[in-house]
Parts: sequence; C-alpha cells; structure tokens
Amino acid sequence: MIVRLAGDEDFPGFLGLAAQVEHWFGPMVEEVGFHDAVREHIRRSRALVAVSSGPELLGGLLFGAEASTHHVHWLVISEQARGKGVGRALMSDATRRWVRGPGSIEVVTFGADHPGAVASGARVFYERLGFAPAEPADPGPEGGPRQIYRRTVT
Repeated sequence: MIVRLAGDEDFPGFLGLAAQVEHWFGPMVEEVGFHDAVREHIRRSRALVAVSSGPELLGGLLFGAEASTHHVHWLVISEQARGKGVGRALMSDATRRWVRGPGSIEVVTFGADHPGAVASGARVFYERLGFAPAEPADPGPEGGPRQIYRRTVT
C-alpha cells in the first residue's frame, strides 16, 4: 500500500468511496458541494489517497487547518480494506505532513447512538489513535447525531 497526495485522476475514486458510505453520511456522489470540496482539497494539496496495485482507491482523506486546530474533513476506507491499517496509514501521513503543535486535531464522527457508530468502527478507530470524545456537533445531512473527537498535539 502507498499513501500519496491525491491528484485530479483520483476524483472518480473519491466518488467511489463516497458511494460506499452514503447510507451513513447522506448523499455525496451527486452533490456538487461534495465535488467542489474534493476538488478544492486536491488543488490545495490537502487530499491523500491510499492505493494498491488495483485501480480503485483503498481510502481517501481530506484535511485542513485553522490556526492551531487541524481538521479531518473526510476519511473513508473502502469496504474491502477496512481493518487492514489503511485508515491508520492515512492519518499518520496527514499528521506527518501537516500537523505542527501545539494545538489539536479534530474530526466530526458519529454520535454514540448513531447506527453507524458501531458498524463503521469510526469511534473505536479514533480512540485507538488517541482521540477523545468531545462536545456534540450538528447532526449529519441524514439527521443522525454527530460528535467531535479531539486529540491534543504538543
């Protein structure tokens, strides 16, 4: 597996990943706003992909920062690659490239009572990376509860 900066050629792969998680996050594949966000992250060199020998992406990540607060805007791992270290590799690469302390890294993920909270493994994944549950966030586009997870960076 290789983690690298995403290029324009990876845009269809991001849509493929989005299609796999729309049941948890709401519509993305046909949403112009999502398309614009992916293209903007790619243009700013703030998008990473994990690839293997095949044409499909194993995972994708969109990252940003405001002052000392870094944000995981979007992280999705393909169904066949989940539980194989792809998410950890993407987060490690993003942290190495872009995170400087002191500050924090934040991600909005499922609230504890969202159906995807356990099924997706997202909350456990972030906790294993040293993130802790913080304040509630606005509901997702499908109406499900969300929560901010935060990790302090020294």
